[in-house]
Amino acid sequence: MTDIHFRHAKEADLPAIIIMLADDDLGTKREDSSLPVNTKYIAAFEAIDRDPNQYLAVVEQAGEIIGCLQLTFIPGLSRLGMWRGQVESVRIASSHRGTGLGSQMFKWALGQCRERGCKLVQLATDKSRPEALKFYEKLGFKASHEGMKLSL
Repeated sequence: MTDIHFRHAKEADLPAIIIMLADDDLGTKREDSSLPVNTKYIAAFEAIDRDPNQYLAVVEQAGEIIGCLQLTFIPGLSRLGMWRGQVESVRIASSHRGTGLGSQMFKWALGQCRERGCKLVQLATDKSRPEALKFYEKLGFKASHEGMKLSL
């Protein structure tokens, strides 16, 4: 896949991002892709945009948003003050799945993490997405920890 461009997301990109977030079995249950954009998304975007340790990225091709992901750069005291990169909300427009875009997005994301001094990159994937787990394993990620969540 050529002629793609990575950049910081803008508020005007929210409808396209939300459509990608909603475009699977899990997303349809938890996202709201109606217009106007739900104010909760706008508030979240503003918080992300203000935080220098957040990077909400979109991938463009010929002016169309075809992918997105969020990077969080996490300082920590363990491992001698090591920084970590957290990858979240990785989505590719359905029309571009299977083209190699996911691999390109991760190559770019890992480069961003290296530039920020991260020595480890982590992510979580829902257990109901076995194909995502296989993809991440092909990229070199290891299921080394058991993750847990608690909804509040």
